[in-house]
Amino acid sequence: MSEREGDPRLVQLRFLERVQERDLARTRDWIRTREQQLAKEEEEARRRRRPPPAWIVETLLGREGRPDTVHQGGCIPIGFRARAIPEVEARRLLDGDPNLACQICRPDTALGLL
Repeated sequence: MSEREGDPRLVQLRFLERVQERDLARTRDWIRTREQQLAKEEEEARRRRRPPPAWIVETLLGREGRPDTVHQGGCIPIGFRARAIPEVEARRLLDGDPNLACQICRPDTALGLL
C-alpha cells in the first residue's frame, strides 16, 4: 500500500465520492420515474380530449349574438364567442350570407357551396 492510499483525507474523499455517486444515481432514478409519470399523464389527457366540432359559428359582441363568421372545427382563429353548430345550420348561415365564411378554413368550399 502506498502512502497516498493510506492518507486519511484521501480515504474520506473516496468515501464521499461513492456516497455522492449513489445519491446521484438515486436522483436520476427519481427524475426518470417522474418523466415517465408525466408522459403517461399527457397521453391520458390527449386521449380524453374531445375532437373539435365539425362546424363553429362565431358571434358578434353586443348584437344579440348575431353570426359573424362560420368556421370548420379545426380553424385556429376562432375567438371566445363561438359555439358548435350542426352542418345543417352551417349550410343555412352560409346560404343566407356567403360573406360569413372564414377566409382561412373556407367552410363554404368544404360544404360544397361554391
